[in-house]
Amino acid sequence: MSQTIRTAAFIGLGVMGYPMAGHLARAGIEMRVYNRTSEKARQWVDEHGGSWHETPAEAAHSADLILVCVGNDDDVREVTTGPEGALTGMQAGAILVDHTTASAELAEELDHACRERGAHFIDAPVSGGQQGAVNGVLTIMCGGEEHAFQHARPALAHYGRAVTLMGAVGAGQMTKMVNQICIAGLVQSLAEGLHFAEKAGLDSHRVIEVIAQGAAGSWQMENRHRTMIADQYDHGFAVDWMRKDLGICLEEARKLGARLPVAALVDQFYGDVQAMGGGRWDTSALLKRLQHD
Repeated sequence: MSQTIRTAAFIGLGVMGYPMAGHLARAGIEMRVYNRTSEKARQWVDEHGGSWHETPAEAAHSADLILVCVGNDDDVREVTTGPEGALTGMQAGAILVDHTTASAELAEELDHACRERGAHFIDAPVSGGQQGAVNGVLTIMCGGEEHAFQHARPALAHYGRAVTLMGAVGAGQMTKMVNQICIAGLVQSLAEGLHFAEKAGLDSHRVIEVIAQGAAGSWQMENRHRTMIADQYDHGFAVDWMRKDLGICLEEARKLGARLPVAALVDQFYGDVQAMGGGRWDTSALLKRLQHD
């Protein structure tokens, strides 16, 4: 395994992948990109340089590091182990890093597939949202072997403020599940608090200004209360994606025998938001559900 990542492939140039790949290009890494919509890939190359490719396999060819950031388990399988997937073009010794929030089972599948080809795998879901990707300050939770992680870490640090190996393959995805479980309860609690303040005739902005200084303070409170009060939900992480993530959490909890009553309830609440037509609204739209007649 070489000591320096010189060439990287980035597969999936969505709201997260587009800026993440940009950070790598600005760091001087030769980039090869693929996106299901080729216009987006061409746009990225016009902006950042490098080359765009018709298939994930072509993008992965000759790359030291292959990074994936797509929608769900099936999307990951399509661009990695599918007929024209990245593993078809990967060279021995290369590292595949999956930034998608996916199942731990999929992480095990990809690790096995990489090992068969003499390559390495790291599951590395991220937290911090689109703004964190743009600013290069994501939290990256990794699962994999120590030597592969240490080799990939300098590249991941170009868009990750905290890049941490949590354990063996699958540990990154398990940690992301904990993250989403905690967020679900926090957002619902914030929504209920703001709803109560409104019904009580309080100045919601002043209420948050006061309680944010105490034990109730959180990232969600600091970064979402203003837009929630203003009924603005066209930013951040979409309800549809949160439901996908919570579905993964609840399925894994059933396997482990873990009880997640709050997460299960909030998942149902997000279902209500989807029924209101809010599947693409930000997850803080739980307040809108409470205000809905």
